[in-house]
Amino acid sequence: MAGDAPMNLDWLIIGGGVHGVHIATRLIVDAEVPAERLGIVDPGRHLLERWQDCTATTGMTHLRSPSVHHLDIEPMALQKFAGNRRRRGKGLFAAPFERPSLKLFNAHCESLTRDLGLEERQIRCRAETCSPDDEGVTVVLSDGRTVRARSVVLAMGAGDQPLRPEWIPDDHPGVHHVFERGFSSWPSTDETTLLVGGGISAGHVALRLVAEGHRIHLISRHAIREHRFDSDPGWLGPKYTADFHREPDHDRRRQVITRARNRGSMPPEMGRAVRRAISRGDIQWHEGEVVDFADRAGRISIRTNAGSDLTVDRILLATGFASRRPGGSMIDELVRSASLPCASCGYPIVDHALRWHPRIHVSGPLAELELGPVSRNIAGARRAGDRIVAAARESHEAMRSAG
Repeated sequence: MAGDAPMNLDWLIIGGGVHGVHIATRLIVDAEVPAERLGIVDPGRHLLERWQDCTATTGMTHLRSPSVHHLDIEPMALQKFAGNRRRRGKGLFAAPFERPSLKLFNAHCESLTRDLGLEERQIRCRAETCSPDDEGVTVVLSDGRTVRARSVVLAMGAGDQPLRPEWIPDDHPGVHHVFERGFSSWPSTDETTLLVGGGISAGHVALRLVAEGHRIHLISRHAIREHRFDSDPGWLGPKYTADFHREPDHDRRRQVITRARNRGSMPPEMGRAVRRAISRGDIQWHEGEVVDFADRAGRISIRTNAGSDLTVDRILLATGFASRRPGGSMIDELVRSASLPCASCGYPIVDHALRWHPRIHVSGPLAELELGPVSRNIAGARRAGDRIVAAARESHEAMRSAG
């Protein structure tokens, strides 16, 4: 979105990732919000940049989720988009559940954002402050501009919060998280590399490195855990959500979410591939906690609680993202200045429409105490879209009746 003049919008979405793009799509198509009355604040070169960078880094080939989980409106939209491509090439979908290839998914996203003109709605800045009042929300951007919007959706994810284990010293030149911005510190094949992590990200990176000719060490605090999805599919419907929504205590909801998430797990086919690589000797497997870290003349020595000693040239972290509330100082100040309700874990307490304030909705991690353990993923974006669109339509009808 070009121009330096002050902006006045109906809807402003903060975050241009999976959640922000899907909710923008839903507001334009389903809630009939004029595209020129909507903005998406995101500092990336383009929408979905963080998603694309992280997935490309790991070497992901296919999504974990089925083909009905995408950013368009109709459930079969991705299948229809594939069209004749299915006859021309293999690998567009993987069993089970017709999981789309990353290349196909990204092409579908690009087509969607192009058709709706969403790239033109992107405001390439960070949101520095967010100040709601009875009539709307004022957002100050990192370049000094101000946006005034009737409603705001906070759709930021955890992409800027790569999780670093406590035993890793800050800024050690031989240690890199694969999800840090601008990551390009891949080892050479003659370096000894330790990969840290036990979930799907670690599995993707391990298999990528093996395919590129590396022999690596892989350490995890636990044995390989296999789960088809990151939470039970029962969380997509009333099987589990009915009881979850009847629970009034948000601390107990947090406990349910923690237990329900299959953190540190990988799909069965990935687990089998990693085990095969271990049996061939391409991956040296270590199970345990690191209890000692030392820099020895440019090489790194570690010791585990199982008594193993290991010296490597490089450590790569594939430990996912921190679970703390995203949004940093902007959200911290918003909570303080607007006296917004939070559970003891720091996450928002919102209503059914995902309203944290009459003018502010949330999606992604910020909505998980209402949407449950699926809140962070693509299915969670679609459920957030359902509720926010319903609220937008209700608001539009109320304004039309009042007018």
